[in-house]
Amino acid sequence: MTGRSIKLTDALNEYLVSHSLREHPVLSKLRAETAKLDDANMQIAPEQGSLMGLLVEIAGVRRCIEIGVFTGYSTLVTALALPKDGTIIACDISKEWTDIARGFWRQAGVEDKIDLRLGPALDTLDKLIADDQSERFDYVFIDADKTGYDDYYERALTLLHPGGLIIFDNVLWDGKVTDPTDQSPDTCAIRALNDKILGDDRVTMSIVPIGDGLTLARKKEGTG
Repeated sequence: MTGRSIKLTDALNEYLVSHSLREHPVLSKLRAETAKLDDANMQIAPEQGSLMGLLVEIAGVRRCIEIGVFTGYSTLVTALALPKDGTIIACDISKEWTDIARGFWRQAGVEDKIDLRLGPALDTLDKLIADDQSERFDYVFIDADKTGYDDYYERALTLLHPGGLIIFDNVLWDGKVTDPTDQSPDTCAIRALNDKILGDDRVTMSIVPIGDGLTLARKKEGTG
């Protein structure tokens, strides 16, 4: 028994991945292609993807929003876990990165599940709200600009039905959240969001120490 999460050595992390990851071959190819990019560290860890796909299945998710696509690994994980009638609205600002994503979505046969919307994500979310889509979604994954996290959170709560799930990536921020000397805008934004969600009675929540930290927040019944 232990009162804290186990420390992952390199060897133990390798064991974890090798014994928990059932990665679709197109996901493996996409991960290898993304590793060649200068910004490869923006991709989620494969074990995060495995967990997220399982949560999508457990929750019976059909309608999703993803904020921050990059080269599309997390989008592909979700699309593969969705039922045949499942859909994702995927928000990003980069045509260059999402062009890579589209090719791999096509290879995996899930491109028809993904509605890619290029432009500021807040504009997309606000349009969905204006189009009477509030409380119509099951799941929102947020992995974009950190200073925008609070705005994305509030829009997600509006768009999710009660019982819907929000997942935030990077909430442990490589440990910077515990460094009082780090007052950068991104670090401060993540700290503020973590504090806010902890005290927010609109959701039940947990921070999972996987990858760079995932917050799971489930919208409560009776929350508008």
